[in-house]
Amino acid sequence: MIIIFGLFWLMQHLINIADRKLDEDDPGPIIDIVRVPPEEEVKRPPPPPPPIDPQEQPPEPELEFDEINPDTTSIAVSSPGVDAGIEFEGHGPDTIFGEGDYLPLAIVQPVYPTRAIARNIQGHVIVELTVTKAGTTRDIKVVEAVPPGIFDKAALAAAAKFKYKPRVIDGQPIEVSGVRYQLTFELED
Repeated sequence: MIIIFGLFWLMQHLINIADRKLDEDDPGPIIDIVRVPPEEEVKRPPPPPPPIDPQEQPPEPELEFDEINPDTTSIAVSSPGVDAGIEFEGHGPDTIFGEGDYLPLAIVQPVYPTRAIARNIQGHVIVELTVTKAGTTRDIKVVEAVPPGIFDKAALAAAAKFKYKPRVIDGQPIEVSGVRYQLTFELED
């Protein structure tokens, strides 16, 4: 019990000492530290271009296509380290590029599967598809795959993104089924 009373007396004494120091007239030396930031040059983005008047729109640039040689039946695509060839199969060159016939506009390069790259596997996939009236593809299926099951998904995904100028007969676009493409997967040395 004596210890408790001693602790209370000590706390009261510390409180009294602290109050006296605050009441003194001499505050002591005051040090004021002010940090001045260096002057920075403010960079502002360039102003946006003025809006284009819809009646004064610039002409659309003409799209340039590579010259298509009807004597060849293959379209090759490649990416760094990977060479994937796409070959057309099933129809002669006269029926492919005849007047009013469908014409490939965008042949998407397939993504080489990382599993096949790691194992140094090469091969090909033949897909069969239908070119729609809108120039897209549907009913895509794998007809042949060497080796089976390795490149199928990549070939189907690429073929789903192919775009065409549809076949036109008597001024009306028509669907073309049974179109076959061979996508070749080769690793570059």
